[in-house]
Amino acid sequence: MAGKWLLVVSEGVKWQSMLAKVDPKTIEVIKNLVLEKALSEKVSFASLRIEETRTQYLQLRDNDLETDDDVCEFGMSVSVVKNNSFGFAGSVFITPASAEELIKQALELAAISSGAIDGNYDFDGTSYVDLEYSSPCDINPFSVPKRDKIESLREYSSRLLGKKSIDHVTSSFYAAEENKFYADIFGTTALQKRVRIHPVFEAVAILEDGGDYESLRTNAPPVAGGYEYLGNKIWNFDDEIAKIPDLLEEKIKSPFVEEGNYDLVIDPTNLWLTIHESIGHATELDRAIGYEAAYAGTSFATPSLLGKLQYGSNIMNIKADRDSLFGLASIAIDDEGVKTHSFDIVRDGILVGFQTNRSVAGLLGAKSNGCAYGDSPLHVPIQRMANVSLQPSGSVVTTEDLISQVENGFYIVGDRSWSIDMQRYNFQFTGQLFYKIQSGKIVGQVRHAAYQKSTVEFWNSLSALGGDRTYLLAGALNCGKGQPGQVAPVSHGSPSALFENVRVLKV
Repeated sequence: MAGKWLLVVSEGVKWQSMLAKVDPKTIEVIKNLVLEKALSEKVSFASLRIEETRTQYLQLRDNDLETDDDVCEFGMSVSVVKNNSFGFAGSVFITPASAEELIKQALELAAISSGAIDGNYDFDGTSYVDLEYSSPCDINPFSVPKRDKIESLREYSSRLLGKKSIDHVTSSFYAAEENKFYADIFGTTALQKRVRIHPVFEAVAILEDGGDYESLRTNAPPVAGGYEYLGNKIWNFDDEIAKIPDLLEEKIKSPFVEEGNYDLVIDPTNLWLTIHESIGHATELDRAIGYEAAYAGTSFATPSLLGKLQYGSNIMNIKADRDSLFGLASIAIDDEGVKTHSFDIVRDGILVGFQTNRSVAGLLGAKSNGCAYGDSPLHVPIQRMANVSLQPSGSVVTTEDLISQVENGFYIVGDRSWSIDMQRYNFQFTGQLFYKIQSGKIVGQVRHAAYQKSTVEFWNSLSALGGDRTYLLAGALNCGKGQPGQVAPVSHGSPSALFENVRVLKV
């Protein structure tokens, strides 16, 4: 079984400014200059973002350091809406002179684009003064010397190197820290800090004939948290890594899957990705109305289906939020100054909501639910995904209980490759481990397997859900969208779940 959370970390450290290289008085001058100029131009909206984002990525192969990458991006941007037209400008220079130029450029761009958009902006004038936010973090990963991180990776990798059937081991460590100052014409001011981390360990076995290989990696998800994650305080890396050699040896000796229709028990370490692709992206309103079409397509779930589409069975409930503990998309206000909250997307199997930002919420006659994010001070905030999660059963149901209901099927653990069409409708997903189930019991593994279905058929085949103890918040650090392309971190929670009569293929 996959590892689960062991305990909840403390509330977290206070926001510590990485913007210290800029005099606070200068930030105040810039804020006043931008917002006063915007108000004098009678804009309906204007905002200022000053932010620094740092990322670090380390990768070892067979305990030799292959990648050592540190990136730090620092800058500011101005967004305006005037006469229902949007304007934006960004710069790496944090000075009053630069701010003057940015507000000028943003207003000029808004004038150029006047009349080119539908004008569906939602501005309610709500403000939040001196708001502070920090994701939970006991040990800032950037306070730990790099040599200590590398040694930790080597120590874990050494537990796999030389084990039977393991030919190569790759280990990696990713960390990011965002520090952001936000202000807008409604009076909102905020300092927000987000920290995230993702250690990964993967073992590779080359089959005896040299013509094929199998691999197995840790299922520990990326989290919004600190370096304490690597120390077994949140996830049990010791236990998971200790199981990899035997699981991989069993996997390489397993038969290929026999194609057919089967009942599937899907672990949250796999199901999170299916949620992401078939629900998360499909219910982004800009995608559903065709505004976002060039990058990974539009969506079958259009606004005309709101309240009508039987997205899944009546036990399917999907909630979105930006406040889950450890959630990668969690934040206090979004990049348009909207306070975040939880909301329903699917209720009792029916499509009831979309993810929105200010620019598209008006199409539904609704308020933005706080889904605006720009991955850089130089990038326009666009509608991005919240933490989108399948809710567990209200009963005490274990993964083993679900498996016991299956006469002939599979238990799927861990994500791997995926494919989905441009409208988020037909898909195919593989997994790290496909356990064969016969008469309610696991009887071994199979290899080269994938499951295939259409989105609506798949979610309507959902017949049982695990309880709270099977629930896990997993996710991705690099969800792509937009042109120029942007990436966003996002989490998806799920219990173990049972699906009936799903097509399984040999791949």
